[in-house]
Amino acid sequence: MAGHSKWANIKHRKGAQDAKRGKIFTKLIKEITVAAREGGGDPDMNPRLRLAIQNAKGQNMPKDNIDRAVNKGSGKDAVDYQELTYEGYGPNGVAVFVECATDNINRTVSNVRSLFSKYGGSLGVNGSVEYLFERKGSFLIKEKDGMDHDDMTLELIDGGAEEVEFDEGYISVTSAMEDFGSMQTKLDELGLEVEEAGLVRIPTTNVSLDNDGFEKVMKLIEALEDDDDVQKVYHNLDATEEQLESL
Repeated sequence: MAGHSKWANIKHRKGAQDAKRGKIFTKLIKEITVAAREGGGDPDMNPRLRLAIQNAKGQNMPKDNIDRAVNKGSGKDAVDYQELTYEGYGPNGVAVFVECATDNINRTVSNVRSLFSKYGGSLGVNGSVEYLFERKGSFLIKEKDGMDHDDMTLELIDGGAEEVEFDEGYISVTSAMEDFGSMQTKLDELGLEVEEAGLVRIPTTNVSLDNDGFEKVMKLIEALEDDDDVQKVYHNLDATEEQLESL
């Protein structure tokens, strides 16, 4: 689930990841494979691969799994995944943006279209909801013991952070898309452990729904996230912490 950057969403997402570790590993392996195929198997020369491996380590993926995924993408028999996006609306006008990586486009578009239809949504054309989202850099970082929040916030702003939030042992940092690389460099300089990082889509406007409407939209979101070809799902549903806890 990837809505806007409120801590309720962050904590819900982490809980969901813990419950679906195998599914998360599948998506991370695919991202490593795609990155290795496009830029080669050396993470020192391939920033996208380096980031994918970093995210996999943040989810405690075994090294053997990571190495196999790199080899799968960089070897002579590399799997040819194609990256696609789909856009549409869920129930009650909630915007939904889906990022996929697939070796079978026909299967993927059929599955995505079927899920939108099954759960009361409608698949749109490219550009139909993309304008409702901004591309941002996003970092989830483990907080060090005894860290001074004010000093760290100033350091992170110096590195390009636009928003910094502290909660329950984690730091959530958002940056402009153009500052993603410099933000990574700053975090390395500070010796901070990044558990998750990447370019994300943050909605510019949000939709609030009652509990019944929220449940209907979440059925679509979760069904899409469970599809093996879907890498990420973004939406502009503004959920309350109570609604997230109900899941």
